[in-house]
Amino acid sequence: MKKLRYIFDAYLIGILFFTLFRLANTLVFCLGSETPPNLEGLYWKALVMGWRFDTLVSGFILFLPLIMILIGVWTRIRAKAYYAVAHHFTVTFFILSFVACAADIPYFLYFFTRLNAMAVNWMDSPAIVVDMIVKEPTYIGFALLFIAIATGYWFWMRRLWRRLLKPESEPMPVVWGVVVSMLLIGGCMLGMRGRLAKKAPMRVGNAYFCNNAFLNQIGLNPMFTFVKSLEEMSKSRNRPVQLIDPAIAHEVAWNERAEDYTPEAELRLPEGTNVVLVIMESMAYDKVGYFHPGRMSLTPNLDTILARSLYFDNAYSAGIHTYNGVYSTLYSHPALLAQHSMKHIATPMMCGLPHQLRKAGYQTIFCLTHDEGFDNIGGFLRYNGIETLKAQLDYPSSEVVGTWGVPDHVMLRHAIEAIDARDTNRPFMAAMLTCSDHGPYIYPDGIALQPRSKELKDKMVEYADWSIGQFMAAARKHDWYEHTLFIFVADHGASTQTNYDMSLSYHHIPIVFYYPGRIAPTRRDELALQIDITPTVLGMLLPEYDNNTLGVDLFRQRRPYAYFSADDKIGVLDSTYFYVYRPSQQRASLYHYRDNDPVDHIASDSARVAPMRRYAFSMIQESQQMLLEQRTDCNQH
Repeated sequence: MKKLRYIFDAYLIGILFFTLFRLANTLVFCLGSETPPNLEGLYWKALVMGWRFDTLVSGFILFLPLIMILIGVWTRIRAKAYYAVAHHFTVTFFILSFVACAADIPYFLYFFTRLNAMAVNWMDSPAIVVDMIVKEPTYIGFALLFIAIATGYWFWMRRLWRRLLKPESEPMPVVWGVVVSMLLIGGCMLGMRGRLAKKAPMRVGNAYFCNNAFLNQIGLNPMFTFVKSLEEMSKSRNRPVQLIDPAIAHEVAWNERAEDYTPEAELRLPEGTNVVLVIMESMAYDKVGYFHPGRMSLTPNLDTILARSLYFDNAYSAGIHTYNGVYSTLYSHPALLAQHSMKHIATPMMCGLPHQLRKAGYQTIFCLTHDEGFDNIGGFLRYNGIETLKAQLDYPSSEVVGTWGVPDHVMLRHAIEAIDARDTNRPFMAAMLTCSDHGPYIYPDGIALQPRSKELKDKMVEYADWSIGQFMAAARKHDWYEHTLFIFVADHGASTQTNYDMSLSYHHIPIVFYYPGRIAPTRRDELALQIDITPTVLGMLLPEYDNNTLGVDLFRQRRPYAYFSADDKIGVLDSTYFYVYRPSQQRASLYHYRDNDPVDHIASDSARVAPMRRYAFSMIQESQQMLLEQRTDCNQH
């Protein structure tokens, strides 16, 4: 009986440690989130749900050791090594689960989604991953938390093994042994299934018990979500998206744009106008002080630019990753769920801003702070119209300060040098990707900025804004400044809102067109997408161009809906409603996002869903078909 008690005690200890991690995750999120969640007196229900998911994971870990111990008891195996295998299997897989729990704490805080397979996206850049962990103090804290908990767990289990997994002199009575064995195996299998319902075992969707996105997610076990998403990714990540009939998608994607065409709304700029495009890391709408006049602004330089610009304040990023932002801004295609936009077996030729402007005689430049191999950004951009690319290896090694290469202001200084080195007889397009507002944060030494913030992450927003101010001040001293359209856009937003399990703030971004004397200061509140930047710019610069993309010219057309992806979710917006579709769960929700209403209205307002779903699914599906059928270059539709 002692040996069988080992399984029961191992289960209880595992549940205890899973609960400790869940409590730590809750504490860190409540302290670190810009908008701490309202627990609504329902946190205990989330803990109960967490116990169910923890039991499921524990059941899978303990099933093999249970069978081994039962065999050992019934056949009277006395070899210590035999039981040592069962013990070490148990300890190893629980500790691996605790690794997932520890990694999930910063992951959940940053993305507002539990640990999933997208975390392995960076595994092809292990040096960067290690550098991020080593140089980010909070990550070290989570690593130390894991080491402390794992060490305590190991010693506790070692003591349990020595006490319970010993040879027993008396065999177990047959009847009692059969009953106990059946109960243990049945209980373990029930735990693995997670529920009694015949229809389906425990799934992610079972965790959603209320209208509070935080409470719905905190009950999930990160090892469960990670393994399930890996399983889903193995089925679907490299498989083309299949959301709607491709013929319907093609009809919606191309005919609807033509119907909305309004040529009288064109905005034209002088021939040969230069283009400077600044893609700002994580510069969410919520971070920009200009949009929130009642609070202390962290972005005085952007505020000044916005006051003299035409801007869209109801604009949305295509995805939640930097590679989504670069790809969608330059090449006007949406994010395709979890697919990596810049990693293809055969790199597609994209009819985007670089190719179109090169055809018109422009020089094309792209500058970034870090290694060009990260996310395959260098290879993809060079293949798709970028002539001059400046990255970490092009800057003095003394200026490299951390994981993300040189600080923003250093990269932007080198960007001006790259512009000055061009052929002055031809116009240019220069794009820059900032990165300092991405953890691990490194605040540069020796700069003339006195931040007003106390927290490092807010200081980094101030620094990122200051860098843009320095860049614009330097640009004004050059002849090309007076003939240049400046565009400012974020690669994606940041998870500052917790109303929904798909964070709107992670997609809500500013799109800014700055050209004093040519473009009047204007606020535009219609729906706009990151993928609309390329055709909008081309419409201003070129009398004719071939728009073989999914973007629209925002000065001639209006979108009925905005749509975007967050790895395993699709979001669709109109002026009032936010539709969220979760393909892996086959589950959808509809929210009144204008009121920050967390209640799911999909049952009461279902008539609105069909056109939103048809529109977004068609756009995403058409992008997928264009890639599959090699229809993304400038010579075909």
